[in-house]
Amino acid sequence: MNTENTENKIQKIANSVVSENPTEVEDIFKIENLTMAYGDYTVMHDLNFSVKKGEIFFIMGGSGCGKSTLLRHMIGLIKPAKGTIYFRGKNFSDAEDKEKIEMLRQFGVLYQGGALWSSMTLAENVALPLREFKDISDQDAEEIVDLKLSLVGLNGFGGFYPSEISGGMCKRAGLARAIALDPLVLFFDEPSAGLDPISSHRLDELIVQMRDSLGATIVVVSHELASIFDIADRAIFLDTKTRTQTAIGSPKELLNSDNADVRIFLNRGVDPRTKDAEK
Repeated sequence: MNTENTENKIQKIANSVVSENPTEVEDIFKIENLTMAYGDYTVMHDLNFSVKKGEIFFIMGGSGCGKSTLLRHMIGLIKPAKGTIYFRGKNFSDAEDKEKIEMLRQFGVLYQGGALWSSMTLAENVALPLREFKDISDQDAEEIVDLKLSLVGLNGFGGFYPSEISGGMCKRAGLARAIALDPLVLFFDEPSAGLDPISSHRLDELIVQMRDSLGATIVVVSHELASIFDIADRAIFLDTKTRTQTAIGSPKELLNSDNADVRIFLNRGVDPRTKDAEK
């Protein structure tokens, strides 16, 4: 594919996203009094936070705290036990099927393993949402697939199968599929899981690129401190003991949180206040 052509198309996409809704509400997501539960077991209760347009927002906390469960609530896979999730000012939790489908088409999701179909090439995997939701010609679909693969650094790999490429490349192919429909919001569930530090850092850079070039809002589930400090605008901390959120803010703000568990989490098990006092 011609490089200049690709760059022009990327810029057109970015411009269309930025100009689509100039009066759009600042909060892409607003979560009010959310309780997440499996039957009688409450995972988290009284969650209240917002995700703002264009930010990279992290959901963090210890293992088993409900990070991925919260993401599944935000993309509509699980219905809240209590509370409401608003998307662009509309009630997403209780939306009728037709309206919810329209909202869901504005989401792109990258799951932990990439979730690629092993029997399909990368190009065929990326083309799936296009075939499902758009009435376009084979030629147009092929051009879009080539563009999306180029955006994630996989130009020329469309004919490869997932088994023929590395784990990091599979993650990027999964991301290419997630952005096939030019989503307003991109969700990442533990994107660095199974990756070496270099591949993880490259994926972080790619997440920032998606935000900057496509104008997307990013929601990331992760406990990777390097990623949180490198790319997060804000983060929420889910606490396993109290089963609710105990802090929200920028990584710098959370480092100085009044909550000791948050400080210890972000300092790899050490409370800087206690450490300084012992000197």
